[in-house]
Amino acid sequence: MTTGHIVSGSRHAHEAWSPTRGREIIADHLPLEGATLPILHALQETFGYVPQDAIPLIADAMNLSRAEVHGTFTFYHDFRHEPAGKHVVKICVAEACQAAGGHVTSAKVGEALDCAYGETRADGQVTLEPIYCLGLCACAPAAMVNGRLIGRLDDEAIDEIAAEVRS
Repeated sequence: MTTGHIVSGSRHAHEAWSPTRGREIIADHLPLEGATLPILHALQETFGYVPQDAIPLIADAMNLSRAEVHGTFTFYHDFRHEPAGKHVVKICVAEACQAAGGHVTSAKVGEALDCAYGETRADGQVTLEPIYCLGLCACAPAAMVNGRLIGRLDDEAIDEIAAEVRS
């Protein structure tokens, strides 16, 4: 049990990339206004990342250049180029969390998980990512572990997160 304040959570299994499935997802979201972001989110939700091969499919379907789609994709830090590890740990690096000791907490999490920011461990067990505000400023420093929000991150919570990602 994590001692930090758990706010919410979910876990989702991902499908293997398939251009056919990618085209279906794109077609399902094309009628939406400003469909690029919903398509990118849907692709990442389905496959766990946005495959590079999906960029030209989106561009063709939306009559955009590949550069325009790539620009949107790379502007948002939440979209991934590669599949994430089995567990995804995100540490808030926004101002409130930094003011509450986020730099120290971030270093401890990276050390406990044996993983650097933006990387997935070689064993594929965990991906560690910075995130720019989880909306838990009153509970800073905060983290998200497999979609579950954790506030008031302390040493005990970090140890519990490390134990969780070893499973």
